[in-house]
Amino acid sequence: MGEMIEVRRDGHVAEVELVGGGWGHAMGPDFWRELPEVFDALSADPSVRAIVLYGAGEHFSIGLDLKGMLPELAVALQPGAAEERLQVLALVERLQAAVNSIESCAKPVIAVAHGWCIGGAIDVMTACDIRVSSADATFSVREIQLAIVADIGTLQRLPRIVGQGHARQLAMTGEDFDAARALQIGLVNDVHPDRAAAVEAGRGLARQIASRSPVAMRGVKRVMNWSADRSISDGLDFVATWNAAFLQSADLSEAVSAFMEKRQPVFQDS
Repeated sequence: MGEMIEVRRDGHVAEVELVGGGWGHAMGPDFWRELPEVFDALSADPSVRAIVLYGAGEHFSIGLDLKGMLPELAVALQPGAAEERLQVLALVERLQAAVNSIESCAKPVIAVAHGWCIGGAIDVMTACDIRVSSADATFSVREIQLAIVADIGTLQRLPRIVGQGHARQLAMTGEDFDAARALQIGLVNDVHPDRAAAVEAGRGLARQIASRSPVAMRGVKRVMNWSADRSISDGLDFVATWNAAFLQSADLSEAVSAFMEKRQPVFQDS
């Protein structure tokens, strides 16, 4: 267990819970250090097939811990020469890499939104594969209110999920919006009555995903990530190449046998 993140296992499902950073799990130095460590380790663990991500207590996260990050952010507030600007660039790239570790994780990641989901929380959630929400969740791309251009992934990933019009309005106003609107624009797939119900729904999705072929699931995520910024033709070429390499697998043989024998398939860890 780290200062900010706790990981638990339930069969082939890993639960990643934000536990530090105070009542709102503000994202300070420990969070940005632990996040890639956790997701890189889960990505490499063959026994993990799906991941659920949520916050302890009432909230997912209120976003960047400005006070905790102040020593590193102070240079950004001062006029300086190239060396100081390069320090800011290195900091931003490090935070980007931390969030990228979720998207690049070989295992599907389900985010459960609840309570406050502000700023950096949107960066994290949009890097996940699937998002569900509790009815009390409140979202905001808050950076514009602090005279900052959101720079950790929201401006790149949110338009793919909700479309340019909604994404630009949210990023340019910094307005709060509720779970009903998040569902309407497609940021979340489902809304559940409360945190407990939303977390259990996330677990249910994870268990369902974990029951599928881990080889095929890795391919689905890899192909969809690769295809996101490319043409349909390029995406078709990539998936054809992927299946030419990986279609003939023990999982495929097991799936066919299970179908013929009218039983549930039992896939081995990949």
